[in-house]
Amino acid sequence: MAEIDAYPELARDLRFFPVQNDAPTTLTPAQIEQFNARGYIAPLDVYSPEEMSVHRAAFDELMEEASTGGGNGYSINGWHRTHAVVHDMVTEARILDYLQDLLGEDLVCWGTHYFCKMPGDGKRVSWHQDASYWPLTPSKTVTVWLAIDDADAENGAMQIVPGSHLHGQIAFEQSRAEENNVLNQTVVDPLDYGEEPVLLALRAGQMSLHTDLLLHGSEPNASNRRRCGLTLRFVPAEVRALNGWNGNAVVCRGIDAEGHWQHCPRPQS
Repeated sequence: MAEIDAYPELARDLRFFPVQNDAPTTLTPAQIEQFNARGYIAPLDVYSPEEMSVHRAAFDELMEEASTGGGNGYSINGWHRTHAVVHDMVTEARILDYLQDLLGEDLVCWGTHYFCKMPGDGKRVSWHQDASYWPLTPSKTVTVWLAIDDADAENGAMQIVPGSHLHGQIAFEQSRAEENNVLNQTVVDPLDYGEEPVLLALRAGQMSLHTDLLLHGSEPNASNRRRCGLTLRFVPAEVRALNGWNGNAVVCRGIDAEGHWQHCPRPQS
């Protein structure tokens, strides 16, 4: 049976809030118009190939650490709290400059998560909306998807359904075992809610931005190459996290005037 809300007991405002910014400093007015109309912007340049070679080597060390503890390419979640190399990406000025044009001057990153598909691992990410997973209100999270490796059709790059964010929250089902879904929610018939899917091919060091109500997913990695991406979740400081989800944040720029978000300082590791 389809569900419409993973947190029916919480009073959440799950609708899209169009960006109103007549004087962006990093994005163009056309890019902001696209974000409002289609729910995403891509590709955006961030790191150089030389910088990404350093980050890729650092991720290899994170993977080795995760594997030693019994984890895998999907278990490196929230490590900005404990690993400086991830924290430094959260506070990277080139990323924050893009976000500020969408969310304003007071920027909070409340979560990070690597999604690393190893060659032939067989897992997909079924069609879903991020906002359905998170007890936050209002639904103003913008997700950065930063390519650690090149991402393309062969190795399972992310796909999105443009315009689907304008429908608010969409009903979903619990994923079936045969889907081999990394997550546990599946929106059925995603094309009923927007345009034809668009595949977001990115070079390592580039990123995409999407609103938390945009339908997206990805196919398994059928190539002999790894496909790793780092997601960083940003909100304006006015957003409220319920169920204790405000405890792992980084106030990246500006202020959190009401002190709702528990700021995690840069770790020493």
